[in-house]
Amino acid sequence: MAEGFDTPSILALARSDAYTFSKIREPSLRLIAGQGVEGDAHCGETVKHRSRVAADPTQPNLRQVHLIQSELFVELRDEGFEVEPGALGENITTRGLDLLALPTGTLLGLGTDASIEVTGLRNPCGQINGLHDGLLAMVRSRNERGDVVRRAGVMAVVVVGGRIETGHSISVTLPREPHRPLECV
Repeated sequence: MAEGFDTPSILALARSDAYTFSKIREPSLRLIAGQGVEGDAHCGETVKHRSRVAADPTQPNLRQVHLIQSELFVELRDEGFEVEPGALGENITTRGLDLLALPTGTLLGLGTDASIEVTGLRNPCGQINGLHDGLLAMVRSRNERGDVVRRAGVMAVVVVGGRIETGHSISVTLPREPHRPLECV
């Protein structure tokens, strides 16, 4: 959990039925098991991201739901970038949960019914600079060892569907050890 919050929760929700970079905020979303966010362009059992469809349209969709922690927006604001929930294409903006520290396979319970499984990191692309010039360097950089550090959120698949709303709590169930670190999906 992030400092200052007792219970991780959903700060904002967003979706888009078209392949747009940013998504439109909604008060609630319906998650469909094995598919993703109802009415979102990336909903489906097989890949929907254009680059992945071009490579192999039969690949399983490991990017059904995109989550970003709101704490990133605070850090970006401190660096002069105004970024609102949904602007980076995420479906769920969380509060009080360090998403990037979770291992692959973590289950997140959303509200009372829905559950998603974290599959990996989002690999931020150059389109982010279309929102704000220089923003890509803030969410994808290199550490002192030269490793790429990605901070543009995590991807997940829907395990149990249901309606989720802004303000719903988030529960965390870690997978069995040994834990696998997040990699790009």
